[in-house]
Amino acid sequence: MSADFAAARLNMVESQVRPSDVTDHALQDAIRVVARESLLPAAKAFAAYADAEVEYAPGRWLMRPRDVTKLLQALGPRAGERALAIAAPYAAAVLDAMGVKVTRLDEGDLSVAPAGAFDLITRDGSVARAPESWKSALAAGGRLGVVERNGPMGKAFVHVRADDGVGGRASFDAAPPYLPGFEPVHGFAF
Repeated sequence: MSADFAAARLNMVESQVRPSDVTDHALQDAIRVVARESLLPAAKAFAAYADAEVEYAPGRWLMRPRDVTKLLQALGPRAGERALAIAAPYAAAVLDAMGVKVTRLDEGDLSVAPAGAFDLITRDGSVARAPESWKSALAAGGRLGVVERNGPMGKAFVHVRADDGVGGRASFDAAPPYLPGFEPVHGFAF
C-alpha cells in the first residue's frame, strides 16, 4: 500500500466523511482500510479519494466518498447481515470489511435482483426509481439504499420492508451519475 494513498484515505475520512455526520465508528474503521484506488483503473487511481465521482468502467461510477458513506450509515449495516451490492464495488468492499456477507451484482440485467432475502441492498449512482425487484428481494426489516432522481438533484432514499410492505424515506440530497439503463424516461402527455 502506498503511503500516499494511505494518507489520502485518512484525509478523506477526516475532511469529507466525518464532517458529513458519518459518525458510525465501525463504518469509519472500514473505510480507513478499504483501498478505493484498487477499484479503479491505474490511470484513475489518483482520483480515488477526491471529493468527486470517479468512473471505474464505462458508465459505472464510484460515488463521492461523502455520499456512499452517508448512504451506508443510513442503512445501518451490522456484521453477519446479508447484503446485495448492485454495481457498487466500493460499498461492497466496505460492507465486507464490516463483516457483512456481500453478494455482488455487476453483470447482466441489473434491474433483477438474484433470489434471496437480503438485509441490505445498495448501489452506486442514481436511478430514476428503484425497481420493484430490488424491493422484493428485501428480507423482513431489510433496507434498500439508493439515490433516486429525475432531474439535476436527487435524494438518497432508504426503503424498509415491514410486515405490510415497503416504505421509504428521504435521507439527504445527492446527484451521482445514472446507472446506464436507469435514467428517467421523459415524454409528452396529451
